Amino acid sequence: MTELEEFRKEKDEFFAHHPQSPLTREQRKTFNGLNYFPEDESLRLEVQVEEFLQKDSVQMQTTTGDVQEYVRYGRFRFEVDGQSAELTIYESQHGFFLPFVDSLAGSETYPAGRYLDPDPLPGNRFLVDFNLAYNPYCAYNEMWSCPITPFENRLKIPIRAGEKIFHPEH
Repeated sequence: MTELEEFRKEKDEFFAHHPQSPLTREQRKTFNGLNYFPEDESLRLEVQVEEFLQKDSVQMQTTTGDVQEYVRYGRFRFEVDGQSAELTIYESQHGFFLPFVDSLAGSETYPAGRYLDPDPLPGNRFLVDFNLAYNPYCAYNEMWSCPITPFENRLKIPIRAGEKIFHPEH
């Protein structure tokens, strides 16, 4: 079993049995695991981040109408299947945050986007592993409050890695 497969197995166990699971009690009765894209090593990237000189504070609306504050940290460029894209990394007191929406949103991925927690590396580089892209908790239960992906992180390309859209009946 790969490290990613082990991680996914543990996450499914958490969702199925842990009291802090985002699933409702009713959802857990029929839960058979999350749906994922197959692992894609080409979407595990070490990226050079162009740090913003002026780190603007932004307030992201949440799904419940609240606001969460983040700082625009920097931007990176990358390619997927020969198509160029760029994303902005944000920072909060909890660390680095990378919300994004891809072109599969609403069909294969959660319509409001998915999240990543990029790992900082030396030299203003980050490990961005799209295989670890996850749905916000509000994708499973509308009682959760989740930041809505900013417009600048809406991609016109597909990211076929990480979690797929959640269908409670599966």
